[in-house]
Amino acid sequence: MTPRLLSLALLAFSVSAQNSGSAKIAKVEHGLLPAVRIKGAPVEHYDIQSRMAHYRVPGVSVAVIDNYEIEWAKGYGYRDKEQKLPVDMQTLFEAGSISKPVAAAGALWLVDRHKLALDDDVNGKLKSWKVPENEFTRKEKVTLRRLLSHSAGLTVHGFPGYEAGKPVPTVPQVLDGATPANTAAVRVDLVPGTQFRYSGGGYTVMQLLVVDVAGKPFPEFLAETVLRKIGMDRSTYEQPLPSRLAGNAATAYEDGAPIPGKYHTYPEMAAAGLWTTASDLARFAIEIMKSAEGRSSRVLSHEIVTQMLTKQSGDYGLGFGIEGPYAAPRFAHGGVDEGFEAMLVCLRGSGKGAAVMTNAQGGMALAREILLGIAAEYGWPGYESKERSAIQLAPQVLSAYAGRYTSPMGDVRIEKAARGLELTFRGNRVTLAAESETRFFALGPGVPDIEFERGPDGKVKSFITDGVRGVKVE
Repeated sequence: MTPRLLSLALLAFSVSAQNSGSAKIAKVEHGLLPAVRIKGAPVEHYDIQSRMAHYRVPGVSVAVIDNYEIEWAKGYGYRDKEQKLPVDMQTLFEAGSISKPVAAAGALWLVDRHKLALDDDVNGKLKSWKVPENEFTRKEKVTLRRLLSHSAGLTVHGFPGYEAGKPVPTVPQVLDGATPANTAAVRVDLVPGTQFRYSGGGYTVMQLLVVDVAGKPFPEFLAETVLRKIGMDRSTYEQPLPSRLAGNAATAYEDGAPIPGKYHTYPEMAAAGLWTTASDLARFAIEIMKSAEGRSSRVLSHEIVTQMLTKQSGDYGLGFGIEGPYAAPRFAHGGVDEGFEAMLVCLRGSGKGAAVMTNAQGGMALAREILLGIAAEYGWPGYESKERSAIQLAPQVLSAYAGRYTSPMGDVRIEKAARGLELTFRGNRVTLAAESETRFFALGPGVPDIEFERGPDGKVKSFITDGVRGVKVE
């Protein structure tokens, strides 16, 4: 073949590949799927723009992994809707709890090099603070394995962060619940190793452990051992976000409005403090997938990644949730910071996965729908909508449930909708379908079933969901 013919052939291939990629992107963009579908009903497909409007999510960043490569990445909407600043592939989002598996990789880097042991008492290495001993730690100790798998018996589920301009506590102050910390002290109140209980507090203990052993600030250590080795050049654990990176950071939104100061600061870096992009999260996922198969060891050995992706407590490994059928296992994590919600899902052994990052409450539900659309287009086995049976109730029955309910979680608004009920909580909206006259389920992820209760007069008085009661007040 002559050089000219070869050049033309390569150009034709490039155009064909580009068109093929564009076609796949368009199919995903118009093929979002509900997290829950009703048995016997036609499957609905959504487009990304309408669902962003539905969930009031200004900005979204997506990166799709196929064959161990980022096949495409794209931004949608605005990182700041008031200023009409668009999301691009350099836009930084707070990753929320997806900070945990990346931080876990840093701790496991120390294990790989025999500077930490998974099953030793962490108090043997902690210098600047110690886990307070009590009756629960008399026989069983807090270990790194238990910290990373949420089985150390430690308290404090998560952290709200600190509004811009407000005092930010040190990590020991966070762990002791001392002023100006805005969360309770992190303490052992279950025998370590006896059960799974999600604990951002445990990951904050791990953060301090890593700092004490490495002798470096946490952001510097993670940059050297994990982020830069993988090419996560737009990622940092620096809190607050330094000015050199703030120019393309997304503004966080709640109830359709930007939060004061644009975003919160998280001294609990390992638990919730990673600033990153969808593409950088995809790079991390690819590295872990390859290491699990012995194809890469830029950060961690095959042996330690195998432990990372093996269930240790409940359905949790060392930093990742482990889910899906045995034949098609997945490792994944979601993330929620104040006004930021994200999801990362990877199919082990297939080189497939995706990261979705958003800058609003309600973004998790949207991310789930986007991931289902990606799964359908790219043939992810076992990753599909959940099917539920529903019945149709008369309008007057549905109207009886409408109103405002107060609960320990906050106020909940319920309204009659075309397909059942519409529930609004902290700016998030989800449709409820009827399973019976009193029991409803959500057509979206993360919302437990709801059972309504009537008083002696037959009027609706309250609901119960996941053990929490909401009382109707109007």
